[in-house]
Amino acid sequence: MTNPMHEANRISWNRATAQHHTHRPDLIEKYRAGWNNLYPEEMALLGDIKGKNLVHLQCNDGQDTLSIAKHLGAIVTGVDISDTAIEFAKRLSTEANIPATFIRSDLFAWFESNATEYDVVFTSYGALGWLSDIKTWGQGVAKSLKSGGHFAMMEFHPFMTMHISPDDANGEWVLSSDYMGGKPIIEEWGVGDYVGEAGTTRDEAIARGTFQNPDPSYEFAWGVADIVTALLEAGLTVTHLQEFPYCNGWRPFENMRQDDGYRNYPPENMPQNIPLMLGIRAIKR
Repeated sequence: MTNPMHEANRISWNRATAQHHTHRPDLIEKYRAGWNNLYPEEMALLGDIKGKNLVHLQCNDGQDTLSIAKHLGAIVTGVDISDTAIEFAKRLSTEANIPATFIRSDLFAWFESNATEYDVVFTSYGALGWLSDIKTWGQGVAKSLKSGGHFAMMEFHPFMTMHISPDDANGEWVLSSDYMGGKPIIEEWGVGDYVGEAGTTRDEAIARGTFQNPDPSYEFAWGVADIVTALLEAGLTVTHLQEFPYCNGWRPFENMRQDDGYRNYPPENMPQNIPLMLGIRAIKR
């Protein structure tokens, strides 16, 4: 039976993904020329995976998936709920000549139907907030791994995301949502145009036109203990857990400081050693 919250998210992501691609007219040319969308942190976390079979959960439009294939040499499969994202991922794979398999599916439905065990399960940046059941997710991750295989996750830290208010155009640091527990958070304006805002101030993004998604979405707040416990209870052994005082790529708050590598740091008038990004690695014994 289809989860109505998941179905709402599929529709909202379809609309948002189409909007995101209006900012990326040169993507196919970039990937043909060898573009790598990965940051050093997730490349280090994945390690040497040349020739390994990897599944990328919630892969969006396949940019990281194809970067893993091209630059780390893995045999890749991507799974995502968005029809629009998967259609583009397949096109990008074909036109950039980077072999990959892409599957359009609700992640939990894929966990149930999938019979393949992979060397590596990977997920990253903004994926966990869309999971309605963290324990079932942990079991699905473990089921998808070969014995001796490993799981790698690079994610925005829940400490940071609980300070993001969808109603605050100025991007101030305000405690505005739960940290843990998975209670659904209804976003009336759905998935936003984070691509249009990336690397710009919010004033610049507004000047380019404000996108409002009329299709609502549902997010879920999971804390570090929720995530780690789900993996442990599924039988995995956590071998690496690291918190970072910066976040890659996305700048959710206007007053964050960004360096040349698109790492975003807290404003100078705030404490600097606060967790903004989270890396986890676990193995299936």
